Amino acid sequence: MPIERSQVERWLREDLGHHDVTNDVPGETTGRLVAKESGVVAGLDAAEAVFDYLGVAVDERAEDGTRIDEGDTVLRVSGPASDVLRGERVAVNITGHASGIATRTREAVDAARTESDAVEIAGTRKTTPGLRGVEKRAIAAGGGDTHRLDLSHMVMVKDNHIAELGMESAIARFRERVSFATKIEVEVERPSEAADAAAAGADIVLLDNMSPAETERAVETTSDDVLTEASGGITLDDVPAYAATGVDVISMGSLTHSAAALDLSFRTD
Repeated sequence: MPIERSQVERWLREDLGHHDVTNDVPGETTGRLVAKESGVVAGLDAAEAVFDYLGVAVDERAEDGTRIDEGDTVLRVSGPASDVLRGERVAVNITGHASGIATRTREAVDAARTESDAVEIAGTRKTTPGLRGVEKRAIAAGGGDTHRLDLSHMVMVKDNHIAELGMESAIARFRERVSFATKIEVEVERPSEAADAAAAGADIVLLDNMSPAETERAVETTSDDVLTEASGGITLDDVPAYAATGVDVISMGSLTHSAAALDLSFRTD
């Protein structure tokens, strides 16, 4: 999901309005985006796209996924003072938001590694409308897995599908309609249902809102060729306990919907 010029235009139109007098400043200037706290930086591709749209040169930038400390400069720009100042707030907001997600994701990955070197930390579709691309790239920058980017990337058979069709019928129906390359994941709520979903043809079994003990029991009932995913209200503090269950993936909506923005500041020189 590359940053589209039309998306940048919407961001800037929202912030600048119709008659920006505040930033009507003559001359040329340089500026830099500085970290006010430590974390993992992300979203700089979006910040660069903002300044590029305004005709401001990006002279230096850190790589997304880089660990940064308080006081580090992550982006340097130069150009007309009015355009540098007009891009400042959008660039800070987007980068801070993305960096908060990357930082939270790295914390979750590090927590998982205390118990398992194999388990993946993944995001979900609980993203901000219009910002999914930015947020998914931030998860990747933090060392996580993006999970499906949209509904077309995988079939997710959830409780409502099962209530309407039954588990086996739902899996069979979707199997007939998808490409050979499309995975089918089935959500179950009890350990005993995990083996049923695997036997019915699920490629991945989502263990929804189960405790670590229940998750471990469910993992033990599935074959090695079926992936297992733990999800549902899992916090950073919970990650080590779930990582120790042998589950393949831990997905966390909180990576995107609850990550605090990383504190960044833009300063002209």
